[in-house]
Amino acid sequence: MFFFSDQRFTRQQALETYTINKAYAAFEEDIKGSLEPGKLADITVFSKDIMTIPEDEILSTEMVYTIIGGNVKYLKTGS
Repeated sequence: MFFFSDQRFTRQQALETYTINKAYAAFEEDIKGSLEPGKLADITVFSKDIMTIPEDEILSTEMVYTIIGGNVKYLKTGS
């Protein structure tokens, strides 16, 4: 399968696909999919802002920590 630049998602579309759209498809948009009071707020924090960095830096971005159910499930150690 080949993908062409006019067929790819924007960064915003990709983010929505993994967040609010996924929650909507699972009928869970009332508790998941966005950061709002009363929702689960499962999040991943990256070493760079993937929405604003140059495209060629996205793949070198690292996961710093992940919170699931209010608990830190992953925390990068070292440097």
